[in-house]
Amino acid sequence: MSAASPSGAFPYRLIATDLDGTLLRSDESVSRRTRDALAAATQAGAAHIVVTGRAVPWTRHILDDLGYHGLAVCGQGAQVYDAGEHRLLTSVTLDRQLAGVALAKIEAEVGPLYLAASRDGLEGDVIAGPGYTLTGNLPATPFTDVADLWAAPLNKIYIQHPELSDDALAEAARLAAGGFVNVAMAGAGIVELLPLGLSKATGLSLAARRLGLKAADTIAFGDMPNDVPMFGWAAHSVAMANAHEELKAVADEVTSSNEEDGIAVVLERLLG
Repeated sequence: MSAASPSGAFPYRLIATDLDGTLLRSDESVSRRTRDALAAATQAGAAHIVVTGRAVPWTRHILDDLGYHGLAVCGQGAQVYDAGEHRLLTSVTLDRQLAGVALAKIEAEVGPLYLAASRDGLEGDVIAGPGYTLTGNLPATPFTDVADLWAAPLNKIYIQHPELSDDALAEAARLAAGGFVNVAMAGAGIVELLPLGLSKATGLSLAARRLGLKAADTIAFGDMPNDVPMFGWAAHSVAMANAHEELKAVADEVTSSNEEDGIAVVLERLLG
């Protein structure tokens, strides 16, 4: 439910926005209208936190281009990053032994998977194995020996299947290995295995606490099932018109698409 607000005041102290499919348009830009609406909301006293499934190395260039200097929650909640200081404040890594058990259990149910992984740290690269298809133009390092998957600390493992849809793969992974890892579906071709108990909500709550803010202060915007925990945490949740139906089903409202300034539409209304 929305928080009540005094006349003429912006009703939330924290604006949490996903990146892909939400804040960003398909060309990875942010419209002038959306930039202006966020600037007006921050001038009215709200903080803006980017909350993305991308790990820091895949997020930093976007934040720098936006001139974003606040906190960002990256890696599906695993990392809290100070964009102004280019400093990693917190980082949660995946237990590689549990992840190996999880992969074995999933493959026992659905057959061989295509794999990629996000390594921990400010400079941690994404490594991609044979058959894995990366989305967009994001950089990755290929590997052929599965031992390379476990050679360094990881934030997450990405899985793809040659036949199953993303939704079907995510459901099968939860059923087979939900007691060992969290499973998130973050976009087309992006099903992830995460540290057990980790979600955007846990990362956002840590970042909010650093700002002296809480769930009751928060409005959240997103577009994919990995945003469901964040929507459950925030006082008010807004799904984009282009959002996955699973997310729309739990949202407090649905706005215009990311291509049609959906965040700005809501913020302008709240700003009056």
